[in-house]
Amino acid sequence: MIRHKSAEKRARQNKKRYQHNRAIKSSVKTGIKNLSAVLDAKNRDESSSALKKVISTISKAASKGVINKKTASRRISRLTKRVNKQLAV
Repeated sequence: MIRHKSAEKRARQNKKRYQHNRAIKSSVKTGIKNLSAVLDAKNRDESSSALKKVISTISKAASKGVINKKTASRRISRLTKRVNKQLAV
């Protein structure tokens, strides 16, 4: 049981931030899944546009501190490599 006013406020803030961060992480995962689906379908036209959307989503998550900047960079690099590999074939 929380007794102090400041602890109650901190608990409210943590809950709010947790939900906000979960939503952002979920949108990143959804974007990656959508890109993977496009790559599996071997749709070359949509792959570059899907990649742009995912890169934007991942970058926003990193700039807001939801995911680490190096994690974001690594994910973007790997996804770009996959798309480029498909476009080269």
